[in-house]
Amino acid sequence: SIARAFAERNARLALHYHRNREGAEKTLGSLVGGPHALVPADLTDPAAAPKLFADAGDALGRIDVLINNAGIWEGHSVLDVGFEQWETAWNRTITANLLAPAHLMYFAARHMTEKGGGRIVNVTSRGAFRGEPEGPAYGASKAGLNIAGQSLAKALGRHGVFVFTVAPGWVDTDMARSALEGPQGGSIRTETGIGRVATADEVAATVVFLATDAPESMTGCIVDVNGASYLRT
Repeated sequence: SIARAFAERNARLALHYHRNREGAEKTLGSLVGGPHALVPADLTDPAAAPKLFADAGDALGRIDVLINNAGIWEGHSVLDVGFEQWETAWNRTITANLLAPAHLMYFAARHMTEKGGGRIVNVTSRGAFRGEPEGPAYGASKAGLNIAGQSLAKALGRHGVFVFTVAPGWVDTDMARSALEGPQGGSIRTETGIGRVATADEVAATVVFLATDAPESMTGCIVDVNGASYLRT
């Protein structure tokens, strides 16, 4: 949804995927304009971020916008798993959800500063604020990404590079569909003030707004897209 929304704004894209090349090619084929490119990477590999950014740069020539939307969730409730599983979940989750986007922001910041400016949008989660008892590493990784983005917003604004964050709750995606259609689906929907979860297109519209039309003074902001299912101060 994010890729299609950008393509409709005449952007050229480098689309990252991990294993699902078939799905990535299907998305690529649905995009208007172009030429667009596919760039594979396993972001749980610490060496993946610099290579991914380099591959995207080779495909596009110039990168004006970075969207950090990749992420993983692995259940590891503290009283239900052994230490080996606990350690593995924390290492994988922090590497994919926090270190990889931080490293991509590093390369983007230097590239965008050299080219005269750009925008970064990080997709985090309401779980950064309310906690994730079944997946604490996930909540911690998203909270860390919130602060990383705000830190770089302060560091880079004078260089014309602006950093924004979108924090969705439940979103009607393939990954969430089993939960939304299962026994807990009704309670999930009643958490919101609108009686439903967000759509992928709603999140995409928010991401594209921040990456294109949002005032520069919004840099550092965290925008909730969760139907008031978690209100924070």
